[in-house]
Amino acid sequence: MIRFLAFAHLAAALGFAASPFLGDGFNGFSPDQFPVPQSDPAVQPAGYAFALWGVIYLWLILGAVFGVIARREDAGWSQVRAPLVASLLVGAAWIPVANASVPWATVMIWAMLATALLALLRAPSRDVWWLSGPVGLYAGWLTAASSVSVGLVLGGYGWLPEVAAAVVALAIALVIAAAVLTLRPRALTYAAGVIWALIGVVVQNMGDGSPLTLGLAAGGALLITAKAGYALRRRGSAV
Repeated sequence: MIRFLAFAHLAAALGFAASPFLGDGFNGFSPDQFPVPQSDPAVQPAGYAFALWGVIYLWLILGAVFGVIARREDAGWSQVRAPLVASLLVGAAWIPVANASVPWATVMIWAMLATALLALLRAPSRDVWWLSGPVGLYAGWLTAASSVSVGLVLGGYGWLPEVAAAVVALAIALVIAAAVLTLRPRALTYAAGVIWALIGVVVQNMGDGSPLTLGLAAGGALLITAKAGYALRRRGSAV
């Protein structure tokens, strides 16, 4: 079973990375997918921020390859692989669902996040560059993306005004990030994924955007940076 999970990890990472190239791809939710059209919503990071997916895909594949070669029967890796494979398999099916249904895509991305976080929290302290590093970056971005989906649903279905929906979504992301970094203080790539997304929200709201959303995203990014920096200093002092 352990050996099977190693190969399943690699197959799932490859399938996940290939999913954008199958079918029509995904360029974000279109405004007409919502009863209240969402054009340049305040909660969504600027377009450039989504380039992080390229790094995530490649790093997850490289980690899976390393695992097959060097950690094929490692028990520590195995306990991470099970939830990670589940997350990646859901992710591989996410794009066609997102193009068809925002609510179902939101349910799926929260399932991806839950299993990715479980994988991160189970990751052993060794092999950071091959396992907890890529999993952390993936989970960090998903923390933001899943919260953004909530904000889009709240605003797009008229349950909250756009800025209020953005504030709720950012609050959710920050609460999750704070909890994860309390449980796993040295998950620096996780922090980086969340910070990258928050900076994208800041950029999105510059100019004619929402000052409240910009301020909350910027403040959240600074707080997470400070928390990650403190963990890094503690690591250095312990050496």
